Amino acid sequence: MNTLDEVDLRRYKPEYLPWLKAFELPKEQEKFTALPTKMLEITKERHPIVILHNNEPVGFFVLHSSDRVKDYTNNPKAMLLTALSINHSKQGRGFANKGMRKIQSFVDQQFPECNEIILAVNHKNVPAQKLYEKVGFKDTGTRKIGRIGEQYIYTFSIK
Repeated sequence: MNTLDEVDLRRYKPEYLPWLKAFELPKEQEKFTALPTKMLEITKERHPIVILHNNEPVGFFVLHSSDRVKDYTNNPKAMLLTALSINHSKQGRGFANKGMRKIQSFVDQQFPECNEIILAVNHKNVPAQKLYEKVGFKDTGTRKIGRIGEQYIYTFSIK
């Protein structure tokens, strides 16, 4: 089994693009998330993050600090996590788990003003719910209607 230290989180850089362009997702996962290449826009309030294994991109997500966060929490220091995905050929090796376990220290270093990560997960996406709960996210009990149904709102305290 790979050790946690072999997995790292990094802000997106153009050198990661060839790997991200090669990302594939099973059809049943495509309805819940977007491929990385569709989410790469970097702005002051939108931060693409790459999950690396031995310096090779295996996963991806986006952290938002925009007004979009207000749709999920009143906390002005929260960030919204979206579009978590692991390349299909790399799934089943614990990379999402290991990457999410590093999110607290990563956010603490990269976004020191942030004290909470919030996310929405589709009620039918049970594997994602189990992952988030396993790494310390808590279901807030809040529900929203998303583009494909009910969303559960999860939170993770950074500080």
